[in-house]
Amino acid sequence: MIQNPRCTARLGAKSLPNRRPMPSAPETTTVFVEGDTLYDAMRTDIAGAAAQVRLECYIVADDEVGGPMLTALADTALSGRRVQVRIDAVGSWRLIPPDRVRSMKDTGVGWHWSRPWSWSQPWQFHVRNHRKLLIIDDAVAYLGGFNLDRRNSQQAVGAARWRDTHVRLTGPRVAEAIALFDEYPRAPRGPVPTARSPLALLSNRSRRCRHRLRCAFNEAFDQARERLWLTTPYFAPDRRSQRALCGAARRGVDVRLLVPGKSDVPLAQWAARAAYAHMLEAGVRIWEYQPRVLHAKTALVDRDWATVGTANFDYRSFFLNDEINLLGHAPALNATLAEHFVQDLTESREVLTEAWTQRPWYAPGLELIGWWARRWL
Repeated sequence: MIQNPRCTARLGAKSLPNRRPMPSAPETTTVFVEGDTLYDAMRTDIAGAAAQVRLECYIVADDEVGGPMLTALADTALSGRRVQVRIDAVGSWRLIPPDRVRSMKDTGVGWHWSRPWSWSQPWQFHVRNHRKLLIIDDAVAYLGGFNLDRRNSQQAVGAARWRDTHVRLTGPRVAEAIALFDEYPRAPRGPVPTARSPLALLSNRSRRCRHRLRCAFNEAFDQARERLWLTTPYFAPDRRSQRALCGAARRGVDVRLLVPGKSDVPLAQWAARAAYAHMLEAGVRIWEYQPRVLHAKTALVDRDWATVGTANFDYRSFFLNDEINLLGHAPALNATLAEHFVQDLTESREVLTEAWTQRPWYAPGLELIGWWARRWL
């Protein structure tokens, strides 16, 4: 857990008595890369809620991680505070027993399965709610790549835990998070921020633009002059996004791509590797993270632009799923993410052109299969 140096967060503070409003908090951005530390902070903030808790998540399992979180939400509802829960119907399919859901509702939790199967709109089933958002009152918001299940916990699975990134926010960004939660699934209003816009929360579609995150990423990448460092678990970019990366590398920008060496979706890894040759030829440097599954979704441009959130660098996140990212002009967040990126590279293996051309004979066939399937992964 690393905090924005502009101010000191109080994650370890004791929770306030129930129903007493939280004091107004200064603007902070706290970065988490360990699940257990993140989950402890979440439960502490939930216990200190004065009036309301909102949770939106793609994967929640009733296990060593998700179970205590569900219990904390139920306890909050029993104490008379409002609790709203929105869980993706496919991401969490069969991970929470029906009896558990019924007991949550009995405590007063407002439970909603997001994007369930609909016979009247079967084509919508392919669109998933991939957002991970926790909001406590109007004081604290969390978002990022961490789901609520045991794969992210060192206490549960040891050294094999997934590598991910999440942020805790206080200040004006919390109001933005509340608006995005409350307006869902309606598309919010507002223009796409520019590469120099202040830090803000951005969903991937609005009433004016269906692909806002893709537009924001590419606009920032097109303006890169020094460095462009991208971490993504699933790399299957469209042509415009490929051009943004390759164009930056050809301009002399230090473009580095960090992807998993161990993937939970082999087909997605084949799709990513299908793009390696084109990237390497343009001068993009590629690393594959070795120790465990990499699930973080971050990017930084030069020394002042940064993003962290739920969106992968692929078709599904840019064109289909519901996503949410924190992005914009943020030198302190940029510096923090850069520290983690450099550390991750020490545990990664660089993909070199000469070695890549000598990969096994069957590898190009697998990559072609992955590339054909990239729009559906």
